[in-house]
Amino acid sequence: MTRSAPLVVIRGGGDLATGVAARLARSGFAVAVTELHQPQAIRRTVALAEAVYRGETAVEDLTARRVGSPARALDEIARGVIPVLIDPEAESLEDLHPVALVDARMRKRPNELGCHAAAFVIGLGPGFVAGEDCHAVIETKRGHRLGRVIWKGPAEADTRLPGEVGGQAARRVLRAPADGHVDPREEIGARLAEGQLVAEIAGYEVRAPFAGVLRGLIHGEVPVTTGMKIGDVDPRGEAAYCWEISDKALAIGSGVLEALLSRRDIRRSLGEQTSAAS
Repeated sequence: MTRSAPLVVIRGGGDLATGVAARLARSGFAVAVTELHQPQAIRRTVALAEAVYRGETAVEDLTARRVGSPARALDEIARGVIPVLIDPEAESLEDLHPVALVDARMRKRPNELGCHAAAFVIGLGPGFVAGEDCHAVIETKRGHRLGRVIWKGPAEADTRLPGEVGGQAARRVLRAPADGHVDPREEIGARLAEGQLVAEIAGYEVRAPFAGVLRGLIHGEVPVTTGMKIGDVDPRGEAAYCWEISDKALAIGSGVLEALLSRRDIRRSLGEQTSAAS
């Protein structure tokens, strides 16, 4: 991968954003990620955001590295690495000049930068309205329309209910019983028995609601509030899933790829880069 590849900036580096990054990087795009000072990713073993805490992280065949400037970001792209910039306001866009911006923060509200943030702006999930605050929206709700590109109007409304995995929906989500910081007692990938202690917050215990695998747990540096989602237990019992990008994330990534390739200018720049490399 070289900087001559068309660059897409992704706001947010959580597990869904990482599925987008994987689809794009594997298809010849250059990718950069912007993140918060303390990313709130839950599925951290498959989140490029983890590079903020570790300096560098790997997800499947992707390597991400924390960088301090747009210039360093471009250097890393030339090395085949996905740069992760701590840039909550996306100020680096002015220097990076991406062909597209993907807002993958899953905040359930519109992109505050609007359609003028980049030549092509894509929003993931509820809160975005194609044709108003972005050019295209990708459906993120599990089901028949998952990954569909929406060119006019919104994605399906947020139900505030987790999607069902292995027969479990709301119960698989771990929530903070108090304000504070998560003090983990188990690591992501651990097999849990029902009732097993997973973490403590301000002296309050968080226990597994059923037998399964701890698929995600928020980083201990993140301040959490009562009721906030802090973890995820997978009832399917497959520890390997903790290190694999999910079917949902890849489906959403495919929708982003479709939206990008619908643009003739982006298609042309990708084709020129591919021809130069061959």
